[in-house]
Amino acid sequence: MPVLNSTYKAPYLFRNGHISTAYSGLFRTVKGVTQNRERITLRDNDFLDLDWSYSKEKSDKIIIVLHGLEGDAQRPYMTGTAKLFNNNGFDAVCVNFRGCSGSDNLLYRSYHSGATEDLESVIESILKTKKYSEIYIKGVSLGGNMVLKYLGERDEIPKELKAVIAVSVPCYLAGSAKQLHTFENILYHDRFKKHLVNRLKIKQQHFSHILSLKDLDSIKTLYDFDNIYTAKAHGFKDAADYYKQSSCLQFLPNIKIPTLIINALNDSFLSSECYPVKEAKQNSNLFLEMPKYGGHVGFVDKKNVYYNESRALDFVLNDT
Repeated sequence: MPVLNSTYKAPYLFRNGHISTAYSGLFRTVKGVTQNRERITLRDNDFLDLDWSYSKEKSDKIIIVLHGLEGDAQRPYMTGTAKLFNNNGFDAVCVNFRGCSGSDNLLYRSYHSGATEDLESVIESILKTKKYSEIYIKGVSLGGNMVLKYLGERDEIPKELKAVIAVSVPCYLAGSAKQLHTFENILYHDRFKKHLVNRLKIKQQHFSHILSLKDLDSIKTLYDFDNIYTAKAHGFKDAADYYKQSSCLQFLPNIKIPTLIINALNDSFLSSECYPVKEAKQNSNLFLEMPKYGGHVGFVDKKNVYYNESRALDFVLNDT
Protein backbone atom coordinates (compact mmCIF):
# COMPACT_ATOMS: atom_id res chain seq x y z
CA MET A 1 0.00 0.00 0.00
CA PRO A 2 1.12 3.60 -0.42
CA VAL A 3 2.62 5.20 2.67
CA LEU A 4 -0.12 6.58 4.93
CA ASN A 5 -0.39 10.20 5.96
CA SER A 6 -0.25 10.43 9.74
CA THR A 7 -2.78 12.45 11.72
CA TYR A 8 -0.65 12.50 14.88
CA LYS A 9 -0.12 15.98 16.28
CA ALA A 10 2.30 15.97 19.18
CA PRO A 11 1.88 18.43 22.04
CA TYR A 12 4.44 21.21 21.59
CA LEU A 13 6.86 20.06 24.31
CA PHE A 14 6.84 16.51 22.97
CA ARG A 15 7.88 17.46 19.46
CA ASN A 16 11.40 16.89 20.70
CA GLY A 17 12.08 13.20 20.17
CA HIS A 18 14.31 12.79 23.21
CA ILE A 19 11.78 14.45 25.51
CA SER A 20 8.93 12.27 24.28
CA THR A 21 11.09 9.13 24.51
CA ALA A 22 12.42 9.84 28.00
CA TYR A 23 9.12 11.05 29.44
CA SER A 24 7.23 8.04 28.13
CA GLY A 25 9.80 5.57 29.41
CA LEU A 26 10.48 7.12 32.80
CA PHE A 27 7.43 9.09 33.93
CA ARG A 28 4.26 7.83 32.29
CA THR A 29 1.94 5.76 34.50
CA VAL A 30 -1.18 3.77 33.62
CA LYS A 31 -3.71 2.86 36.30
CA GLY A 32 -6.75 0.63 36.30
CA VAL A 33 -5.37 -2.54 34.71
CA THR A 34 -5.69 -5.79 36.69
CA GLN A 35 -3.41 -8.52 35.38
CA ASN A 36 -3.50 -12.23 36.14
CA ARG A 37 -0.35 -14.26 35.49
CA GLU A 38 -0.17 -17.53 33.62
CA ARG A 39 3.07 -19.48 33.17
CA ILE A 40 3.39 -21.59 30.05
CA THR A 41 6.02 -24.25 29.35
CA LEU A 42 7.94 -23.94 26.10
CA ARG A 43 9.13 -26.71 23.81
CA ASP A 44 12.61 -26.69 25.35
CA ASN A 45 11.10 -26.89 28.89
CA ASP A 46 11.83 -23.25 29.64
CA PHE A 47 8.91 -20.96 30.50
CA LEU A 48 7.19 -17.69 29.66
CA ASP A 49 4.98 -15.63 31.98
CA LEU A 50 1.87 -14.14 30.41
CA ASP A 51 -0.08 -11.36 32.12
CA TRP A 52 -3.78 -11.37 31.25
CA SER A 53 -6.40 -8.64 31.54
CA TYR A 54 -9.98 -8.90 30.37
CA SER A 55 -12.87 -7.06 28.82
CA LYS A 56 -15.86 -6.51 31.13
CA GLU A 57 -17.96 -8.54 28.74
CA LYS A 58 -17.06 -12.03 27.55
CA SER A 59 -15.03 -11.65 24.39
CA ASP A 60 -13.88 -13.82 21.49
CA LYS A 61 -11.24 -11.22 20.52
CA ILE A 62 -7.77 -10.89 22.01
CA ILE A 63 -4.71 -8.73 21.50
CA ILE A 64 -1.24 -10.08 22.28
CA VAL A 65 1.20 -7.33 23.29
CA LEU A 66 4.98 -7.73 22.96
CA HIS A 67 7.51 -5.51 24.73
CA GLY A 68 10.85 -4.07 23.72
CA LEU A 69 14.44 -4.56 24.87
CA GLU A 70 14.56 -5.06 28.65
CA GLY A 71 10.85 -4.35 28.95
CA ASP A 72 8.14 -6.35 30.65
CA ALA A 73 4.35 -6.70 30.77
CA GLN A 74 3.96 -3.88 33.30
CA ARG A 75 5.51 -1.13 31.21
CA PRO A 76 3.03 1.69 30.52
CA TYR A 77 3.20 1.12 26.77
CA MET A 78 2.02 -2.42 27.47
CA THR A 79 -0.66 -1.70 30.07
CA GLY A 80 -1.83 1.37 28.16
CA THR A 81 -2.58 -0.83 25.15
CA ALA A 82 -4.18 -3.51 27.31
CA LYS A 83 -6.41 -0.97 29.08
CA LEU A 84 -7.64 0.65 25.86
CA PHE A 85 -8.41 -2.69 24.23
CA ASN A 86 -10.06 -4.08 27.39
CA ASN A 87 -12.31 -1.03 27.44
CA ASN A 88 -13.29 -1.73 23.84
CA GLY A 89 -14.28 -5.39 24.11
CA PHE A 90 -10.94 -7.18 23.74
CA ASP A 91 -9.13 -9.43 26.16
CA ALA A 92 -5.38 -8.74 26.32
CA VAL A 93 -2.31 -10.77 27.13
CA CYS A 94 0.95 -8.94 27.77
CA VAL A 95 3.88 -11.25 27.17
CA ASN A 96 7.01 -11.24 29.33
CA PHE A 97 9.88 -12.58 27.25
CA ARG A 98 12.23 -15.13 28.81
CA GLY A 99 13.81 -13.72 31.95
CA CYS A 100 11.78 -10.49 31.89
CA SER A 101 9.01 -11.32 34.36
CA GLY A 102 11.04 -10.92 37.53
CA SER A 103 12.22 -14.55 37.49
CA ASP A 104 15.30 -15.61 35.56
CA ASN A 105 14.51 -18.20 32.93
CA LEU A 106 15.90 -21.71 33.28
CA LEU A 107 18.19 -21.96 30.28
CA TYR A 108 21.35 -20.13 29.22
CA ARG A 109 19.49 -18.63 26.29
CA SER A 110 16.94 -15.87 26.85
CA TYR A 111 15.12 -13.70 24.29
CA HIS A 112 16.15 -11.73 21.23
CA SER A 113 14.70 -9.74 18.32
CA GLY A 114 14.19 -12.77 16.10
CA ALA A 115 12.97 -15.38 18.61
CA THR A 116 9.71 -16.05 16.77
CA GLU A 117 9.53 -19.59 18.10
CA ASP A 118 8.48 -18.15 21.47
CA LEU A 119 5.76 -16.03 19.91
CA GLU A 120 4.57 -19.10 18.06
CA SER A 121 4.34 -20.96 21.37
CA VAL A 122 2.27 -18.15 22.90
CA ILE A 123 -0.19 -18.25 20.01
CA GLU A 124 -0.40 -22.05 20.14
CA SER A 125 -1.06 -21.98 23.88
CA ILE A 126 -3.86 -19.44 23.47
CA LEU A 127 -5.49 -21.41 20.67
CA LYS A 128 -5.32 -24.65 22.67
CA THR A 129 -6.70 -23.35 25.94
CA LYS A 130 -8.91 -20.39 25.01
CA LYS A 131 -11.73 -19.83 22.54
CA TYR A 132 -10.82 -16.79 20.48
CA SER A 133 -11.96 -16.40 16.89
CA GLU A 134 -9.95 -13.22 16.38
CA ILE A 135 -6.33 -12.71 17.45
CA TYR A 136 -4.40 -9.47 16.98
CA ILE A 137 -0.80 -8.70 17.90
CA LYS A 138 0.89 -5.43 18.78
CA GLY A 139 4.68 -5.45 19.04
CA VAL A 140 6.76 -2.57 20.33
CA SER A 141 10.38 -1.98 19.27
CA LEU A 142 12.12 -5.38 19.62
CA GLY A 143 8.68 -6.98 19.91
CA GLY A 144 7.65 -5.26 16.70
CA ASN A 145 10.59 -6.71 14.82
CA MET A 146 9.76 -10.12 16.23
CA VAL A 147 6.13 -10.17 15.11
CA LEU A 148 6.94 -8.82 11.63
CA LYS A 149 9.57 -11.51 11.21
CA TYR A 150 7.06 -14.09 12.45
CA LEU A 151 4.53 -13.02 9.81
CA GLY A 152 6.98 -12.93 6.92
CA GLU A 153 9.05 -16.04 7.48
CA ARG A 154 6.08 -18.44 7.56
CA ASP A 155 4.06 -19.64 4.59
CA GLU A 156 1.06 -20.22 6.87
CA ILE A 157 -0.16 -18.55 10.05
CA PRO A 158 -3.22 -19.39 12.17
CA LYS A 159 -6.47 -18.31 10.49
CA GLU A 160 -7.50 -16.62 13.74
CA LEU A 161 -4.65 -14.09 13.41
CA LYS A 162 -6.33 -11.14 11.68
CA ALA A 163 -4.01 -8.12 11.87
CA VAL A 164 -0.76 -6.81 13.40
CA ILE A 165 0.51 -3.44 14.57
CA ALA A 166 4.23 -2.79 15.06
CA VAL A 167 5.51 0.40 16.71
CA SER A 168 8.97 2.02 16.73
CA VAL A 169 10.41 -0.98 14.90
CA PRO A 170 14.16 -1.43 14.27
CA CYS A 171 13.42 -3.20 10.97
CA TYR A 172 17.12 -3.26 10.10
CA LEU A 173 18.92 -4.32 13.26
CA ALA A 174 22.46 -3.50 12.14
CA GLY A 175 21.42 0.06 11.34
CA SER A 176 19.54 0.47 14.61
CA ALA A 177 22.49 -0.95 16.56
CA LYS A 178 24.76 1.58 14.87
CA GLN A 179 22.36 4.38 15.83
CA LEU A 180 22.34 3.30 19.47
CA HIS A 181 26.12 3.55 19.54
CA THR A 182 26.16 7.21 18.47
CA PHE A 183 26.85 10.03 20.92
CA GLU A 184 23.25 11.25 20.55
CA ASN A 185 22.00 8.02 22.11
CA ILE A 186 24.71 7.45 24.71
CA LEU A 187 22.34 7.74 27.69
CA TYR A 188 19.94 5.15 26.22
CA HIS A 189 22.85 2.92 25.22
CA ASP A 190 24.38 2.96 28.68
CA ARG A 191 21.03 2.36 30.39
CA PHE A 192 20.26 -0.65 28.19
CA LYS A 193 23.77 -2.04 28.65
CA LYS A 194 23.63 -1.67 32.43
CA HIS A 195 20.35 -3.57 32.70
CA LEU A 196 21.42 -6.30 30.29
CA VAL A 197 24.79 -6.85 31.98
CA ASN A 198 23.24 -6.91 35.45
CA ARG A 199 20.84 -9.66 34.37
CA LEU A 200 23.68 -11.51 32.68
CA LYS A 201 25.66 -11.45 35.94
CA ILE A 202 22.88 -13.46 37.57
CA LYS A 203 22.87 -15.93 34.71
CA GLN A 204 26.66 -16.24 34.82
CA GLN A 205 26.45 -17.63 38.35
CA HIS A 206 24.48 -20.62 37.03
CA PHE A 207 26.38 -21.01 33.76
CA SER A 208 29.97 -20.19 34.70
CA HIS A 209 31.16 -23.07 32.51
CA ILE A 210 29.82 -21.20 29.47
CA LEU A 211 30.32 -17.55 30.45
CA SER A 212 33.32 -16.39 32.47
CA LEU A 213 33.72 -13.31 34.62
CA LYS A 214 36.34 -12.21 32.11
CA ASP A 215 33.70 -12.37 29.39
CA LEU A 216 31.38 -10.20 31.48
CA ASP A 217 34.10 -7.62 32.14
CA SER A 218 34.82 -7.36 28.42
CA ILE A 219 31.30 -6.10 27.64
CA LYS A 220 31.73 -2.37 27.10
CA THR A 221 29.01 -1.76 24.50
CA LEU A 222 25.70 -3.22 23.35
CA TYR A 223 27.53 -4.62 20.35
CA ASP A 224 29.86 -6.45 22.75
CA PHE A 225 26.83 -7.83 24.58
CA ASP A 226 25.33 -9.15 21.35
CA ASN A 227 28.68 -10.54 20.22
CA ILE A 228 29.57 -12.25 23.49
CA TYR A 229 26.13 -13.35 24.71
CA THR A 230 23.16 -12.87 22.37
CA ALA A 231 24.79 -14.40 19.30
CA LYS A 232 26.50 -17.33 21.02
CA ALA A 233 23.56 -18.18 23.28
CA HIS A 234 21.14 -18.32 20.37
CA GLY A 235 23.09 -20.04 17.62
CA PHE A 236 24.48 -17.14 15.60
CA LYS A 237 28.10 -16.72 14.49
CA ASP A 238 28.47 -13.24 15.92
CA ALA A 239 26.53 -10.01 16.43
CA ALA A 240 26.58 -9.17 12.71
CA ASP A 241 25.11 -12.58 11.86
CA TYR A 242 22.44 -12.14 14.54
CA TYR A 243 21.45 -8.74 13.14
CA LYS A 244 21.39 -10.06 9.57
CA GLN A 245 19.30 -13.16 10.24
CA SER A 246 16.90 -11.56 12.71
CA SER A 247 16.02 -8.28 10.96
CA CYS A 248 12.41 -8.24 9.84
CA LEU A 249 13.08 -6.02 6.80
CA GLN A 250 13.85 -8.98 4.55
CA PHE A 251 10.58 -10.69 5.51
CA LEU A 252 8.18 -7.78 4.90
CA PRO A 253 7.41 -8.69 1.26
CA ASN A 254 5.88 -11.99 2.39
CA ILE A 255 3.37 -10.55 4.90
CA LYS A 256 -0.13 -11.71 4.00
CA ILE A 257 -2.44 -10.08 6.57
CA PRO A 258 -3.16 -6.40 7.28
CA THR A 259 -0.12 -5.00 9.09
CA LEU A 260 0.59 -1.47 10.26
CA ILE A 261 4.06 -0.12 11.05
CA ILE A 262 4.25 3.19 12.96
CA ASN A 263 7.80 4.62 12.99
CA ALA A 264 8.33 8.26 13.95
CA LEU A 265 10.69 10.23 11.74
CA ASN A 266 12.42 11.68 14.82
CA ASP A 267 13.09 8.30 16.44
CA SER A 268 16.81 8.47 17.21
CA PHE A 269 17.01 4.65 17.53
CA LEU A 270 16.16 4.04 13.87
CA SER A 271 18.39 4.19 10.80
CA SER A 272 17.08 5.11 7.34
CA GLU A 273 16.59 1.42 6.49
CA CYS A 274 14.05 1.16 9.32
CA TYR A 275 11.52 3.08 7.23
CA PRO A 276 10.47 0.43 4.66
CA VAL A 277 8.79 2.70 2.10
CA LYS A 278 9.57 0.49 -0.89
CA GLU A 279 8.32 -2.65 0.85
CA ALA A 280 5.08 -0.95 1.87
CA LYS A 281 4.41 0.32 -1.65
CA GLN A 282 4.92 -3.17 -3.07
CA ASN A 283 2.82 -5.12 -0.53
CA SER A 284 -0.91 -4.43 -0.36
CA ASN A 285 -1.05 -5.85 3.18
CA LEU A 286 1.67 -3.59 4.58
CA PHE A 287 0.76 -0.10 5.81
CA LEU A 288 3.55 2.29 6.80
CA GLU A 289 2.86 5.40 8.85
CA MET A 290 5.71 7.79 9.61
CA PRO A 291 4.59 10.58 11.98
CA LYS A 292 6.91 13.57 12.10
CA TYR A 293 7.05 13.30 15.89
CA GLY A 294 6.88 10.52 18.48
CA GLY A 295 10.47 9.63 19.26
CA HIS A 296 10.87 6.01 20.35
CA VAL A 297 7.48 4.84 21.68
CA GLY A 298 6.75 8.41 22.74
CA PHE A 299 3.50 9.22 20.95
CA VAL A 300 2.09 11.35 23.77
CA ASP A 301 -1.55 12.26 23.24
CA LYS A 302 -4.70 13.33 25.08
CA LYS A 303 -6.05 11.72 28.26
CA ASN A 304 -2.96 9.48 28.63
CA VAL A 305 -4.00 7.37 25.63
CA TYR A 306 -1.01 7.42 23.29
CA TYR A 307 -1.51 7.89 19.58
CA ASN A 308 0.00 4.51 18.75
CA GLU A 309 -2.55 2.89 21.08
CA SER A 310 -5.63 4.61 19.66
CA ARG A 311 -4.27 4.09 16.14
CA ALA A 312 -3.79 0.38 16.85
CA LEU A 313 -7.41 0.06 17.96
CA ASP A 314 -8.60 1.96 14.90
CA PHE A 315 -6.53 -0.27 12.62
CA VAL A 316 -7.86 -3.43 14.23
CA LEU A 317 -11.42 -2.24 13.84
CA ASN A 318 -11.00 -0.89 10.31
CA ASP A 319 -7.82 -2.44 8.83
CA THR A 320 -6.73 0.92 7.42
